[in-house]
Amino acid sequence: MALPTMNFSDKVILITGGSRGIGAATALLAALQGYAVAVNYTTNSLAADEVVRQIRAQGGTALTVQANVADEAQVLAMFEKVSTELGKLTALVNNAGVVDVAARVDQMDVARWKRMFDINVIGTMLCAREAVRRMSTRHGGAGGAIVNMSSAVAILGAAGQYVDYAAAKGAIEAFTIGLGREVAAEAIRVNAVRPGIVDTEIHASGGQPDRARLAAPLIPMQRAGRAEEVAQAIVWLLSDAASYTTGSILDVTGGR
Repeated sequence: MALPTMNFSDKVILITGGSRGIGAATALLAALQGYAVAVNYTTNSLAADEVVRQIRAQGGTALTVQANVADEAQVLAMFEKVSTELGKLTALVNNAGVVDVAARVDQMDVARWKRMFDINVIGTMLCAREAVRRMSTRHGGAGGAIVNMSSAVAILGAAGQYVDYAAAKGAIEAFTIGLGREVAAEAIRVNAVRPGIVDTEIHASGGQPDRARLAAPLIPMQRAGRAEEVAQAIVWLLSDAASYTTGSILDVTGGR
């Protein structure tokens, strides 16, 4: 989508995997909070364009930026575009991620594991690295905030479904804690949100389109979460209201 002429904003956010689900809900909410929003997508340009259209319709500033977060060259180009067209980055939401079909570990192959970790872990680390290089006072930046996406399966294990996805999310939590401490004195806060079962398209991509509905009886609140509810937690962690919070993991699980 072509970007209209605009002034740089003092609040600029990049949301990876921002075209659908939790990412899209976060993009819309962040725009309402005054952020200029970069909506990252990998292949679904139409969905990303629709998120940008909605943001602009409510008077906000947004653009789409295509990149596979597991590809370093594409990540570097993405961050350069955001800086050039929106201004200095002040917030990053590492939301891009994938699951796979339910399987036992003894049924999985290395290609699946590499895809799982390349996108969910390496992609998060790559984007966080580039954000730190731009936001850290050590590098001449003015600070900012990063929110990574974990999952309740990081502590539940997802046995018989996707232990590899759970392991990747466990890595995200360790990375969040470590990076949060590493850059705490450089005006960057790093936190993670740990959603439970949320009604988004990701379940269909793992071959279980009805998973959110079927799992509802197992959740103390007796329902799946909504993308907008997770977005509220993400945007709170980005805000000044969470100014003394870093290296933390926030559960949004309905009590699960």
